Amino acid sequence: MSELIFGIRPVLEAIRAGQEIDKVLVRQNMTGDLAVELMAELRRNKLNIQYVPAEKLDKITNKNHQGVVAYISPVTYQSLEQVVLKSFDEGVTPLVILLDGITDVRNFGAIARTCECAGVTAIVIPETNSARITEDAIKTSAGALYNIPVCREKNLVDTVLFLQQSGFRVYASTEKTENIVYDEDFSGPTAIIMGSEDVGVSKTLMKRADKLVKIPMQGKTESLNVSVSTAVVVYEVVRQRFMNKK
Repeated sequence: MSELIFGIRPVLEAIRAGQEIDKVLVRQNMTGDLAVELMAELRRNKLNIQYVPAEKLDKITNKNHQGVVAYISPVTYQSLEQVVLKSFDEGVTPLVILLDGITDVRNFGAIARTCECAGVTAIVIPETNSARITEDAIKTSAGALYNIPVCREKNLVDTVLFLQQSGFRVYASTEKTENIVYDEDFSGPTAIIMGSEDVGVSKTLMKRADKLVKIPMQGKTESLNVSVSTAVVVYEVVRQRFMNKK
């Protein structure tokens, strides 16, 4: 499961050994030659750095953290470009799910379980403002996070552009449209953006998407849980492709 390491030298060695670093918490206003060396290594490897007060690090561990705590991911993130190319090479019509601002690890785990069961090509998450792959996420996914490619991208806008240039049609799932998901044709390479429950898909990504789609709601409750919404949309894609094979 997710491993915690702390101390400047251990974190440096983990980075240089090629460990999959999820994020690094660094004490604000750190000084010293070794700290400078660490920061240079973090930036060189383009790792997710969060500057925090010493009190936060003290709450995470009561050991001598030296102002640095790093989380090692229990899974290896994959290259979206390589995953997509492999899918095309194998003659598979890819389906990619992009998660925008989904920070709840249990929702993340439930989404991963649905996606893996449905044969989704990859899940894409941003480097920041995203749930980490923790023990809870893996448990909720029933182990699916070990079996589906998870790609962590620096900028989801650039990711959408890459997918569009690769022949994908990119949809954003949002209630701010009249287009019903069941009326769309998902037979070609497809990417679907799912947003957080509080703010939904960001305005920037909605503008970049090829089309907005929504799940029709008949009751008084305004929205579904994001993991349920993802399941509804993903299995509409699966249904269409399954029917097309008949």
